Amino acid sequence: MSVEILDGKTIQSFVEDEGAFNSSVDGRFAALDTNHDGLLSYSEMAHELMSLRVLEKHFGVDESAMSHDELVELYRGLFAKFDRDGNGTVDLAEFRAEMKEVMLAVANGLGFLPVQMVVEEGSFLKVAVDRELAKAA
Repeated sequence: MSVEILDGKTIQSFVEDEGAFNSSVDGRFAALDTNHDGLLSYSEMAHELMSLRVLEKHFGVDESAMSHDELVELYRGLFAKFDRDGNGTVDLAEFRAEMKEVMLAVANGLGFLPVQMVVEEGSFLKVAVDRELAKAA
């Protein structure tokens, strides 16, 4: 983890750079696709989301206070956002499209004022910051 300064423009610029954004998203997709079939199943995505403690870290939800059924329902809801055609799997195009929406929502939420934020190495936010720093150098 590292502490970085970023704003919405940094993230938006990263998303708009289709080559850099797709490369980063495609790499994450490939890492999640543990059976290498070109599709993400619920179990592949849920395992990653649970291991990253996404609900706790990004949404302030205390998973330990929730029942197993409640957690499954929340993770299935997140998966459904990615599974745009509802066929039970997420292909690369769906993953790219949802990650684009997520990142643009983060950019809109941050706005134009720079903020100091702790970001994880390899995260999309860290990639966006590193890309911006490389452009400035």
